Amino acid sequence: MNRALFIIGGVFSEKWAYIGGPGSLQINWPRITSQSAARLHGNYKITTKTWRAAGAKPPPKGIDHCSLQIIINRPPRCRLHDFANFSVYSTMRKWYTILLLLLANHAFAQLTYEQLFVDYDSAITYKNLRVIPIRNKGNRNNVSPLLQNTVSFSQALQQGLITVQERGTAAVENVHWLSLYNNSDKNIYVSSGEVLEGGRQDRMVSKDTIVVAKSGRTDLPVMCVEEDRWSEKDKKFVYRKMANTHLRKTLDESRNQVLIWKEINSQLERDKVKSKTLSYLSRDKDKAFTASQNEYWQFFEPWFNRQPDSNIVGVVCMSGDKIIGSEIFISHHLLYGKIQPLMMGFIEEATVFGTAPAVPNPKVRNYLDQFLIDEASQEEFVKKNGRLFKAGGKVIHLTTY
Repeated sequence: MNRALFIIGGVFSEKWAYIGGPGSLQINWPRITSQSAARLHGNYKITTKTWRAAGAKPPPKGIDHCSLQIIINRPPRCRLHDFANFSVYSTMRKWYTILLLLLANHAFAQLTYEQLFVDYDSAITYKNLRVIPIRNKGNRNNVSPLLQNTVSFSQALQQGLITVQERGTAAVENVHWLSLYNNSDKNIYVSSGEVLEGGRQDRMVSKDTIVVAKSGRTDLPVMCVEEDRWSEKDKKFVYRKMANTHLRKTLDESRNQVLIWKEINSQLERDKVKSKTLSYLSRDKDKAFTASQNEYWQFFEPWFNRQPDSNIVGVVCMSGDKIIGSEIFISHHLLYGKIQPLMMGFIEEATVFGTAPAVPNPKVRNYLDQFLIDEASQEEFVKKNGRLFKAGGKVIHLTTY
């Protein structure tokens, strides 16, 4: 029998909904020691009412600070999402909201050749960009309820499920944080490299995060992509795009604001783009540039739309004699939620830096072999050439450059 340990971690708001796959529930309430408190990143006060709602006896009288442990056993007959709406209070400082889930093995296979198939025969090319789909060999519908109920950042903003605002006052210590409010019944997947226009200055998300449904306010880590604007009054934030690969690579490798500004300035100077505020998005004000970008997407979009129920979970992209990078997700659902922003980032990379594709398949295969053969080589490769987003030790999203 397989067992998976679920630990609730990260930033807590007052209301949490437990979301999980099939299984049974077990809750322990030993006394908190300094060692276990450090391991759990805080003490959790769980009300007697909450314990009873979860189907367990209340903790012994006088013990109200508890460790929270949920153990999933399979194959069970009950559904874990029947146990919902834990009221959890934490003494820790709010930072970012994420539910760390170590999900059942059958629901989350790792992203390697054992589970993936690179479909070289279905490659599609338009002008400077060639795209090869990566498919899941297994059951595309075998996804946890957590991810089935997850939408992308762009979808959430467009559908009005969330709001994003400046955090606090106009003080400069708030430059690297935004406040995201999620009172919807959807989990929101926010990715590093996604760009917002507005506020006191334009921003780029700097860390992958799943914002849990009905979690209220979350502090979202960001970087500035508009060096010469910091307004006293903020504008409404609007989702724009995924940044091009050059800028995303700078972000993931350095996490350094100065280097990010330097990369933006280099790109603007390279293309002789004039911008009073040195905004990364200033290139989009050029109608000819925007028309060119849209032309690419109008070619690729129908191809993706013709396969809405396919097993495509990723893409690897080429331009000129270079492999731009790859994006691979644990599910088709997650990829398609982000497909337009991701493709627009690749399209910008290809039009700004690329030429007609001239990368042979053996070179692509050698590139992919560096991180798809096994998990160990994958971990090593992304240290310098990409990033992994994990939930509870399982890879949800793989990005490589």
